Amino acid sequence: MEDAAAAVAAGADALGFNFWNGSPRFIDPARAARIVEHIPSSVLTVGVFVDEEPERLLAIAEQTGIMALQLHGSETPEYVDRLGAYLKIKALKVNDDFQPEVLQRYPSASIFLLDGYVAGMVGGTGRTFDWSLAIKAKEYGKIMLAGGLTHENVAAAVRRVEPWGVDVASGVESEPGKKDPRLIREFVRAARSVEMEAASTPQN
Repeated sequence: MEDAAAAVAAGADALGFNFWNGSPRFIDPARAARIVEHIPSSVLTVGVFVDEEPERLLAIAEQTGIMALQLHGSETPEYVDRLGAYLKIKALKVNDDFQPEVLQRYPSASIFLLDGYVAGMVGGTGRTFDWSLAIKAKEYGKIMLAGGLTHENVAAAVRRVEPWGVDVASGVESEPGKKDPRLIREFVRAARSVEMEAASTPQN
């Protein structure tokens, strides 16, 4: 609850709840439900899943009251199609061989989260990738940029890619699974600084 309150106070637009028990950020659905109850409706609540059985995934979503589903595994387009009317975020790992056209395989995904590829890891890699690939991917859908973002580089990422959103986990942690309120505040401030710059730039 303390992490959620810190993120909301900092101005985060969305909060993620990791329901994959292989992650140091795993949270029990019952505990997540108690936190979600206290989050303003203006903040998007997102469940993070990895190759979960669709029936169990939907049961967790209903139990917790989350608004969106973030899929970090090898979920097929048909799997994504089965998840109903939830806002669906399909995560894709990006390496030098990444083909942005692959996004077209997921017509029912609302947003695509692009994360840096690290062999053996499903997310939270803490590694950046070639952002030009994210720019190309914007031709095929809304992009949430992830992978190695911190308060030190997120403004540059937003300026260059102009994504729908940015996602952070390890970049605001003092250790795996342990959020740092100061880093959360600095990250949100840096990400939003680009909006401030645009608002203050005289229009011709």
